[in-house]
Amino acid sequence: MLRGHTAHELGEDWMRKTAVGSMVTGTVAVAVLVACGQSVARTGDSTQAHAAPKTGGHTYKLQHSDIHWSGSKTPFESQIKLPDGRRVAMHYLEKKGLYVQDYSPKARGWSKPKNIYRTKTDACQGIHLKHRAGTVAAIADWATYCADGEPPQESLAAVATGRLTKWDRHLTKGFDGWAKADITKNGKQVTFKYHSDRLKWTKAKGFPKNPLD
Repeated sequence: MLRGHTAHELGEDWMRKTAVGSMVTGTVAVAVLVACGQSVARTGDSTQAHAAPKTGGHTYKLQHSDIHWSGSKTPFESQIKLPDGRRVAMHYLEKKGLYVQDYSPKARGWSKPKNIYRTKTDACQGIHLKHRAGTVAAIADWATYCADGEPPQESLAAVATGRLTKWDRHLTKGFDGWAKADITKNGKQVTFKYHSDRLKWTKAKGFPKNPLD
């Protein structure tokens, strides 16, 4: 025979269910808060990671040529300054060729020295740099008996634009070396000259004949 519940029993039963429900609700709330707290922590860590300062490439010092020179100013390195504060510097290293660095006025440092032509021939006649309208042109030469008055055996013409990180290069062998580089007003063409000899570089096509790249 089934026994009916008294009002007292029904009241106790309702109180137990309410207490259990409150505990469950509280547990869920705590779980949600913990989960949210973990999510915020991860988001914060991620935000901090994204906000971490980036290390730039212009963190080096200016390097110099290791070739001995007894005069006041060595011809084995050269530097020019552009209107926007950037600089380009080149130097010879003995039996290693020609290296270039560019200076960032914002970072206040130089880029890592980069070899743009490798040779074991002796450096000759110094380095000539010229700039105009954001274009930089360079001339460098090498000869086995340069110190004895022999003309260059390897003559390099090089041009860089924009960020100055990539150099178009052209090598002429058995040649006396380029005497000058003329850059057009808009910086889109460079003409290397030696007497009647001409070598043209354009921003659209680079060097037309025998580029090193």
